[in-house]
Formats: sequence, C-alpha cells, structure tokens
Amino acid sequence: MSREPLLSIRDLEVTFRTEQGETTAVRGASFDVLPGETVAVVGESGSGKSTTAMAVLGLLAQNGRVSGGSLVFDGEDLARATPAARARLRGREIGMVPQDPMSNLNPVMRVGDQIVEALEDTGVARGAEARRRTVELLEEAGLPDAERRARQYPHEFSGGMRQRALIAMGLACRPRLLIADEPTSALDVTVQRTILDRLEELTHELGTAVLLITHDLGLAAERAQRVVVMYRGEVVETGPAAQLLRDPQHEYTRRLLAAAPSLASRRIQIARSAGETAEADLLASHPGDVHEPAGGAPGASGASSDARPDNIIEVRAVSKRFQLRGRGLWGRGTEITAVDDVSFDIPRGTTVAVVGESGSGKSTVARMMLDLVEPTSGTITFEGRPVGGRDRAAEVEFRRRVQPIFQDPYASLDPLYTVHRTIEEPLRAHGRGDAVSRRARVHELLDAVALPRDLLRRYPAELSGGQRQRVAIARALALEPELVVCDEAVSALDVIVQSQILHLLADLQHRLGLSYLFISHDLAVVRQIADQVCVMERGRIVEQGTVDDVFDRPQQEYTRMLLDSIPGRDLDLRSA
Repeated sequence: MSREPLLSIRDLEVTFRTEQGETTAVRGASFDVLPGETVAVVGESGSGKSTTAMAVLGLLAQNGRVSGGSLVFDGEDLARATPAARARLRGREIGMVPQDPMSNLNPVMRVGDQIVEALEDTGVARGAEARRRTVELLEEAGLPDAERRARQYPHEFSGGMRQRALIAMGLACRPRLLIADEPTSALDVTVQRTILDRLEELTHELGTAVLLITHDLGLAAERAQRVVVMYRGEVVETGPAAQLLRDPQHEYTRRLLAAAPSLASRRIQIARSAGETAEADLLASHPGDVHEPAGGAPGASGASSDARPDNIIEVRAVSKRFQLRGRGLWGRGTEITAVDDVSFDIPRGTTVAVVGESGSGKSTVARMMLDLVEPTSGTITFEGRPVGGRDRAAEVEFRRRVQPIFQDPYASLDPLYTVHRTIEEPLRAHGRGDAVSRRARVHELLDAVALPRDLLRRYPAELSGGQRQRVAIARALALEPELVVCDEAVSALDVIVQSQILHLLADLQHRLGLSYLFISHDLAVVRQIADQVCVMERGRIVEQGTVDDVFDRPQQEYTRMLLDSIPGRDLDLRSA
C-alpha cells in the first residue's frame, strides 16, 4: 500500500449562508485517506462528518462553500477545481453510496436503467455494453437473478436489495475512492453485515479506498483501519481504530464510547437501582401486593391494585394473513402469513422487546396490539378485556391508555404544529381541561422529557432529531397511558441522543409505572432497555425469555446469528 495519501484534507473550513449570517459547519478539519485504506469518520448529527464528505464530492448545498483549507485528491485540490473538473472526478474517480436508498433511487425508473445512466454519463460504457455491465455489477453486489432484478423498480426491492443496488452504482466506474455515508444505518444487523461484507470484498478486490461516514463506533472499530472523531465541526481525535477506541484521549470520544450500545450492551439500571428503596417502601405499606410498580401507574381509572391482572396485555395464538392482489384485473391473488401463532405477555411495569429482521412480523404485532390491524385469528386482551370490537366509549378509553412512539420523529410530528400544539393535541382530542390547565400540563410534560420551555413556539423543522423524539414521547405521555408501544423509537438517532432517550424511557418507567412493548432490530439497544425479549423469524416467535437468558444462552441458531451480527460485538474495546 502506498504511503502517499490518495485524499489529503488540511484545515478544511465549510460555511453556510443563513438568514442570521454565515455559520461555520466545519472548521480546521485535517486527515488523510491512503490508497486501499478504510477510514471511518464518526460523530453525532451536526458534527460535520457528512458536510466534509459532501465538500469532497463538490455536492454542498447552494448556500454552502469551502471557505478555507484544501481537499487534495491525487494531487489535485478539489477546493479550487472548476465545477467541470469536480464533475469529471465524480463517479469515475470518486464514487458514493448514500444513506437512504429509497430517496436516492428514482422511483419511476427501473433499477438497471439508473445504473446504465451512471455508466453512460461517465463514459464508461454505452448501449448494449452498458446493459451487460449493469447485470454484472448487480451480480457483484450480491443480487441473485440480476438480469430480472435490473428490470424491476426500487419499490420491488427490499431495503437490503436497494442498498446493494446503490453499492453497484457507486462502484460502477471502479472509483479509487468510495464515500459511504451511513450506508447501512436503516438495515437490520444481519442484512447490515451481509452488505458490509460484500462492500469490503469488492473494495479489497478493486483496491478502492473507503471513507466511511457513521455514528456507530462498533461498526467503525470492526470495519476501519483508522477512525476520525468529529465534534461540532472539528476533528478532535484521530488514530488507528482499535488503539483509539481502547484508549480514547478526548472527552467526546469517551462519551461516544460510553453511549454506544453495540459496545456496552447491559441493562440500564436506573429503574432497578433507584427503585429498590421505593419498592421496599411499597411492600412495607402494602405487604400483600408485589405486582404494583414503584410509583404506581397513572391513569388506572380508579381500579384497585388487587383487582388488576398481573399482565397488562396478553397475546394468545395471534395470526395475521394478508391477501395480495394478483396482476391484471382478473389476476389471482396470493395470501401471505405475516404473523403465525404468536403468544406472549407484558407484565405490568416491565419492558418486553420483540426483535427480528425486516419482514419477521414484529411491526405487524405492534399494529395489532394498538388495534390498528385486526388479527386473523387469536386474541389480544388489555387489562383482561379483548382488544377490538368494543363500543365507542371503550375504544376512546383504550386509545388513551395505550399510546405509540414511532420510529421517525420527522414523519410522526405535524410540521405545521408548534411543539405546544403537538403535545396539547391529545388533550384537546379527548376533551381534557381548559386552555390554562392544558398549558400547565404541557409544561409538566416538557419538564418530564427534559426539554426547555423556550421550545414551545418552535416547529419540528427547528428541532434536532433527539428533541423531536422527546416531543413525540411527551405527546405519548400526555394522556397518562399505561402501555407505550415503541416501534423502532430510537433507531434513527445518534448514539449519544439514543442513549439519552433510552435512559429517559427507563426513568419514566420507574417514576410513572409504565409498561413498554419495544420493537427493534437492534439487539444491543434491546439489551439496554428490555426485561424480556421475544425473537421473531418469518412470523413466528422462535425464542423468548429474560434478556440475560436469551443473550447469554441463546437456544436457537437464528438468535445466535442475530447476536453475532452486532457490529463490534467481539471487540474488547474497554481494556487498556
């Protein structure tokens, strides 16, 4: 491997024009990427890592510019190159695999045509030769039946298949540098490992250097030779991956390391350690009742604790089948089984996680528990009463007592509602209080999720991802629910924000006696938050038990495969 850098970034500064004036997003950043080397740039949202990558590609937003420093690629300073020169390098010399395959593939073009377009635009191949090369590229990226797949549209691909198509596109011109910006953050751990393994194989065969942008320290430690840590637009630490992560020198790197669930997968102890004294006091005052959670459960409708069942919700032999329409007007449809004979309970005041790959049926289970989808067979009971088929009053009461927190805070908050209106809306819908009492309740909820009150007049677009998710949690708590369904509620967040939200959920559970159904594909996160776990594969629960039993002594090969796929699982980064 040549020791001369393929990419050398020195004192890079990137600024953006805003209504308030110019703001600096990257300042004084310096690092190198050697030929054939994988360098990971890690940091939370807003740290400047993706902005640095876009500066290299010459794809900054119209209000952004490189205002200082140099970006030298193979002897040419990209910061001073003409737009035509940068365009010539993109694709041919510098490829890219972006984060979100659904928004980076044209939904109205066949996948193969999009790769053909990339080949023709860069002059690598044309016509029949470009189409033949496209099939080869899809095969290299690991897509079976590539010739047929090339004729399909993006919506006919799974998330992993779409990401493979983007890898094929990024490597189509055999670039010398590939920039992979969070290439697997939205994928399950098993699909993620398959994609990264294939990317590693291809780049190794081609001798391609990789600049990997990620917030996952486990992934960085496992896949990169060197790691660059960015914080608030600056490079605060850089060095060999294993050395830097075993012995971090900067406080921010230590914070990232402590927050990363893939490197520190243990149950959050806030509810247990803080709850021991409260539980002892509770047992002393109510010696016959061992099931009521510390702090009591709000919104219990005045029922005595002795009359309440131990399990807040029970799922018994539930199945869900969907009818798919056939092709054409008279085409025969097919039936698929999304959930097959699933049974489990959620004990009051605990967290039960349902994990599995995409398509395993876990989100369908969540929708049935929320009474958004009706089971084909089986029963779901909440507080001993069947879910679904109730009168209007019972339905409204169920909606109050069971609340969801969805994955994407960008999509789950109304962009036209202020923070105050968003949190107040459930109170309005259920006719709770007057304007004064509702405002007081909104203030209480903001305090509960540790958000400042000066955010009340802001809109979702003015908040960070972590702030938006805290608003979503506050909204879910507005009606004092007893069960909260968290469907991938932290998967879109950076590790530090993710850790803050997980600790917040654990603290709220301790203080309010909440029960959680926690849907996730991230087993490292599950170990931090859950008491019990159900592992789903192809619609069925293949293993369930306490988190310690399932994680430390898995009985099924599928569970072991999921655990083995956690990035950085086998890296001992805590030792000196």
